[in-house]
Amino acid sequence: MRGTSMETQKKFDVITMGRSSIDLYSNDIGAPFVDISSFAAYVGGCPTNISVGTRRLGLNVALLTAVGDDQVGDFILHFLKREGIDTQFIPRKPGLRSSAVVLGIEPPDRFPLTYYRENCADIALTIDDVLATPITEARALLISGTGLCKEPSRSSTLLAAELARQAGVTVMLDIDFRPDQWHDARAFGITLRSALRLIDVVIGTEDEINAIMLTEASQVNLTHSQVSDARVSGDSLAAIHAMLKLGPNLVIQKRGAGSSLIHTISEGVIAEPQEVPGFPVEVKNILGAGDGFASGVLYGFVNGWDWYKTVRLANACGAILVTQHGCANFMPTHDEVMTFIQNHGGF
Repeated sequence: MRGTSMETQKKFDVITMGRSSIDLYSNDIGAPFVDISSFAAYVGGCPTNISVGTRRLGLNVALLTAVGDDQVGDFILHFLKREGIDTQFIPRKPGLRSSAVVLGIEPPDRFPLTYYRENCADIALTIDDVLATPITEARALLISGTGLCKEPSRSSTLLAAELARQAGVTVMLDIDFRPDQWHDARAFGITLRSALRLIDVVIGTEDEINAIMLTEASQVNLTHSQVSDARVSGDSLAAIHAMLKLGPNLVIQKRGAGSSLIHTISEGVIAEPQEVPGFPVEVKNILGAGDGFASGVLYGFVNGWDWYKTVRLANACGAILVTQHGCANFMPTHDEVMTFIQNHGGF
């Protein structure tokens, strides 16, 4: 999965695919949701955030999502174009709506969230939308679990991964477990397991990793409406070993401020996990941290770094994000994250 001379000729370093939204985040930090008096408007959605994060780190990025023929779609596209992300493959879907997220912020551990994704434009991504996007002209394709929750996005996402694999493009999966986006939490596990044959690298938290091997709805515990931080019981190490035998050769396990773990398989043999220290910081908002993390993973991969250094960078990107108010709008630049790492012990 490391760079070659042919890969340097690719049109894009990264194509990210999946959801996009307008994010309305509480300005009243610490206030219960019912007492919020105002919100700040940002751009969000896991693959959209990652497109911004990788672009700010210096990569050449295209985003495949869809927006409605509405003012929220204008808002999202205006921001992305200003960031320098290639938006030419983002269709507008007349009659459908760009999605929205509303979030309360009660640090350190309460972040109640509500999705508005009914009649959602990005779930209407079609096979033709994928075929109109130069998937094979990227060095990496990033997809997310939420993109598999409904048709036609599910088939379209699987096709994008198939086309990428056939062309030797590395496919990364951000597990992105959002239980309220699935008709049955068990369907998430069934669907994700069936997709793993197309995946090279998996990125997720312990709870998300357990969710891929989910067999009982009772394993999911959602407290304080924390759709983005659902607790999922299970044996995460056993889940990782099962995943590695289904297709991926690398699973990166996010564990917050403490550390991350790198799990690899080679010729059928699973190696001992490699631990990568994190960066303890004061948490303001956990949303977006994982997207910053994935941006760092993609940057290290595209630049041919070893996985330890890559995940150390990813940890730093995630640490910076949890100290901020929002997601995409606060992704660190290359210089900002390098300075942060230097000031916190280096690589």
